[in-house]
Amino acid sequence: MPQLTTSHDEAPLWAKVVDHTRCIGCHACTTACKSENEVPLSVTRTYVKYVDTGHFPQARRSFQVTRCNQCEDPPCVAACPTAAMYRRPDGIVDFDKSICIGCKACIASCPYDAIFINPADKSAEKCNFCAHRLDVGLEPACVVVCPTQALMVGDMNDPLSAVSEIINRDAVQVRRPEKETRPKLFYKGADQATLDPLAARRPDGGLFMWSEQGDLPHQVPSGHPGPWNSSAAAVLSYDVPHRAPWDWRVSAYTFTKSIAAGAYLVPLLLGVLGFLPFTSTLWGLTAPLVAMIALLVTGGFLIWDLEHPERFWMVLLKPQWRSWLVRGGFIITGYGGVLAAHYGASLLGRADVTPAMGWVGGPLAVMTAIYTAYLFAQARARDLWQSPLLPGHLLVQALVAGSAMLVLLDPSGVPGALPATLRWTLAVHLVLVLGEASMRHPTAHASLAARAMTRGEYAHFFWIAVPLAVLGVVFAPTAPFIAAFAALGSLLLYEHAFVQAGQSVPLA
Repeated sequence: MPQLTTSHDEAPLWAKVVDHTRCIGCHACTTACKSENEVPLSVTRTYVKYVDTGHFPQARRSFQVTRCNQCEDPPCVAACPTAAMYRRPDGIVDFDKSICIGCKACIASCPYDAIFINPADKSAEKCNFCAHRLDVGLEPACVVVCPTQALMVGDMNDPLSAVSEIINRDAVQVRRPEKETRPKLFYKGADQATLDPLAARRPDGGLFMWSEQGDLPHQVPSGHPGPWNSSAAAVLSYDVPHRAPWDWRVSAYTFTKSIAAGAYLVPLLLGVLGFLPFTSTLWGLTAPLVAMIALLVTGGFLIWDLEHPERFWMVLLKPQWRSWLVRGGFIITGYGGVLAAHYGASLLGRADVTPAMGWVGGPLAVMTAIYTAYLFAQARARDLWQSPLLPGHLLVQALVAGSAMLVLLDPSGVPGALPATLRWTLAVHLVLVLGEASMRHPTAHASLAARAMTRGEYAHFFWIAVPLAVLGVVFAPTAPFIAAFAALGSLLLYEHAFVQAGQSVPLA
């Protein structure tokens, strides 16, 4: 059995080299990994992608061994709310299934699409360099079985290791260096047509060699959706299924959270500006009650989306503080506490203390509205969500949602100011939405996601949302009920299009 040794006293820093001048695409690494780590069918820790380039008879086939990149700055570790994903001192990014809540934040954050939910135990996993073997001096299973020695694992801190020699001497590449994760999976002699997930187009009719035939739930088709990025006539012929991590429940959560934040924030702002007395029923009872109900529904969607909903308490009691899921959980909890205190004070006849509560509730409402922008920003794989305007846009959406709900539930509170608030915030939202649709995006991934939102799979949601927003702006002064329904419908459809389109571009 091959043994791994180091020739120095410094702690090892494990890295892997894939030599594609030797790889024959035999899938021995895939099957060995499945056997060693008991990986079930339908998911893989490592697999080999095939790309065919050229036209017969001048054609070639390129391979890419695809797996976790063992990043020096792993986005999955920062995003994980319970530290179920963690980086070991030897550089291996490992996982602890016993504390995984199945939130899928690690999947959304990984630029390499290397993490999946194991269907057997509902927990996140990926390649970990067979850490259990390295710890006892054995090579990973994939390295052992590779018939051409195309896979090598070694210590980057050991200048005499074969891996160090190749990395420091030969021309090697990493996948998606622009993400600045500093991967420790290096490719020698790899073809750009395989390294770039957008370089090879999808085969005609979506018919791959023997994989991805059929439409799996929430599937992200492999390869480039258009022909213009394949100047070398590269066609993806074999890949494994990929799925978007967050479904309609996350879209719905962003919508109900907007209502929860805006229902309190709008009357607070109107009161500060003198349009609403703080002794009114709208401020004292309606606003905190609507916000609390929407916040409870928001929490329900978040827990429902977990693969391990029974572990949701770990977000608050075993927090990993870099995760915006954790920070958002505490923001929502604090905001809910203020809403409950506000509502209770009004019921007990102490409405006089509620304006002071607004000094705490207002900032918490703002943070409740915008923290999702930072949560999405941690999903470094998804370029559409990286806009610096997103926090402001989410705040505007909260004001739209809050004013629309209050128009429907308590229109007598501020007859003129609520429709006006709805109209102008909805107009700002419409401008931001149309700007998102018309501007040129800084990366190919962001442009393709925007295209999916406006001209692709999710365009019908988007182009119903836009005229509904226009309808709301037009009817707000004269028919506020119609405007409120139109605004809420527009927000819900746009949120779904934005969240799902952001996950529609292939990453591997």
